[in-house]
Formats: sequence, structure tokens, C-alpha cells
Amino acid sequence: MKFTIAIEAGTKKTAFGVVVPDLPGCFSAGDTVEEAFDNAREAIKVHCEILAEEKKDLPVAKAMSEWQADEEYKGWTWGIVDVEVERFFGPAEKINITVPALTLRRIDAYVASHHVDSRSAFLVKAAEETMRRETAEAALIAAPTAGA
Repeated sequence: MKFTIAIEAGTKKTAFGVVVPDLPGCFSAGDTVEEAFDNAREAIKVHCEILAEEKKDLPVAKAMSEWQADEEYKGWTWGIVDVEVERFFGPAEKINITVPALTLRRIDAYVASHHVDSRSAFLVKAAEETMRRETAEAALIAAPTAGA
């Protein structure tokens, strides 16, 4: 799975700081940029393993451009790291589904043009994002309004 990381420049006296904005509370550092990337991968693994142990979902990821527009990260450098975290959330299971031919062609075109690993990866991500969004919307509706 790919994660956006924000890197705060280090100095001769401080390490490079790394934050994973899509995983609140997930951060790391490194004395070099390369070490910062490696340590970010490890931090993401540990963070996702804890989420899975606590039976929590991964938060819905934002596009890197949304994070880049956030004032909190002004002047930071951006990167993407690919970390295998799917194993923490259970083994993959093969399924057989029926999809209209036109929809399948559109999915395949999207996968190819957006450099998604596979048709399956796209469908899993789309399903997870839909379920997380609906859960978040339901929580907002159920939450009492301030001052009520």
C-alpha cells in the first residue's frame, strides 16, 4: 500500500523528521533522507499492525496535493513509500464476481492510467474507502451537535 510522507528538513544538529499525515500519530526521523524513508516504512508497519490488533480500520487517505496545501506542512518535502501492510488485516481471499463488460473496461483503463498494482487492488481500495466514508458520515450524523 502506498503512503504519502512529509519530510521536515534536518540540520547538522537535528534529524530529518517524517510524518505520515494519513496515519495520525505515525511519525519517525532519520539522520539522512534515506534513513528517514526507511524509518518511515518501519513506523508505518508498526502503526498499521497496532491498528489491526485493535480491530481499527486504516483512515481514508487524502491525495498528496491536499496535504501539500495544508499550512501545517508548508515548506516540507513530500514522498511516497510503499509498505506491505495488508497482511496485518488478514490473508487475502480469492473471490469470483460478475462485472458488466463496460465497467470492467473502465476499471482496467483506470488501473492502467493511475499506476494501480492490479484490478483487485483497485476494487479493494474502492470498497474500503466507500465503507470508511459511510462509517464516518454515520458517526457525524449520530454525534450530538454542539450547544444542543
